[in-house]
Amino acid sequence: MWKFTLRRIFIMIPQIILLSILVFIMAKFMPGDALSGMIDPNIDPETIEEQRRKLGLFDPWYVQYWDWVKGLVLHGDLGQSFRYKMDVTDLIGQKLQNTVWLALATLILTYLIAIPLGITSGRFNDTWADRLITGYTYVGFAAPLFIFALLMLWVFGFHFDLFPTGGSVDPRVTAGTFDYWLSRFYHLLLPALSMALITTVSTVQYLRNEIIDTKQKDFILTARAKGASEGRIYNRHILRNSLLPIAAFFGYEITGLIGGTVFIEQIFSYPGMGQLFLDSIVTRDYSVVTSVVLLFGIASILGALLSDIILSLVDPRIRIK
Repeated sequence: MWKFTLRRIFIMIPQIILLSILVFIMAKFMPGDALSGMIDPNIDPETIEEQRRKLGLFDPWYVQYWDWVKGLVLHGDLGQSFRYKMDVTDLIGQKLQNTVWLALATLILTYLIAIPLGITSGRFNDTWADRLITGYTYVGFAAPLFIFALLMLWVFGFHFDLFPTGGSVDPRVTAGTFDYWLSRFYHLLLPALSMALITTVSTVQYLRNEIIDTKQKDFILTARAKGASEGRIYNRHILRNSLLPIAAFFGYEITGLIGGTVFIEQIFSYPGMGQLFLDSIVTRDYSVVTSVVLLFGIASILGALLSDIILSLVDPRIRIK
């Protein structure tokens, strides 16, 4: 097992290096630069060019990339944000916790919704309950996340006024108090639920199909022939074997949440990494864009690594010898 894990980690290292190069080059291909549109037009153009030269914007891309990597590896320095006038590391640290809480809440809600629905649909397949759940998954597959999130925001945020429509906490509450954490949860619930109701559909369908397939296996037919109760068969055999692949894809669920948080945070004005990423693209804040995309990419690679490790524990046949 440790050989398989070590091999996967070694494979991950060149992936991260290649990712960092691609992200840096793509950011440099963006039109304009960090100073475009942010400098007083009355300033002498020569002064502007001198400022660009001091920032290294005229250096070859590989020189800029090496300076960026050297600062990151040796000093943990991701550069300076031109818009926020602060270190990118500190800026990401402020936003990262909101995104982590949002992703964690979405992940919990996803499994709280998906597992009961998947079990019900798989156990009672071809019934009215199964048809309703399957219909919900078809609608979920067809509905774009950003359209569904806008609908949830309009219905529960503006029309019924049940949830706040922006921010991560009420600014009037004192940090660290019970009201503070309650306000954070209250602001978090609608964005997390909006994303969970869409991301849960693949897990529901996968679990349903696993249960239906497992019901036809020979060891299940043998258990029924021996007179085992249906409750024991489902709890001890069908459900246990059907949930193992779901656990194996836990890491990929984390990877899927990364893209969703970008849209959700922007729609709900939730101050996290996704909103920071989109705002940085608009303002051409290269240091922030490259750092956020790199962080998202590393999270995706780690999610795939986690899924491979869990899957190798569930099914040892896939381990690389």
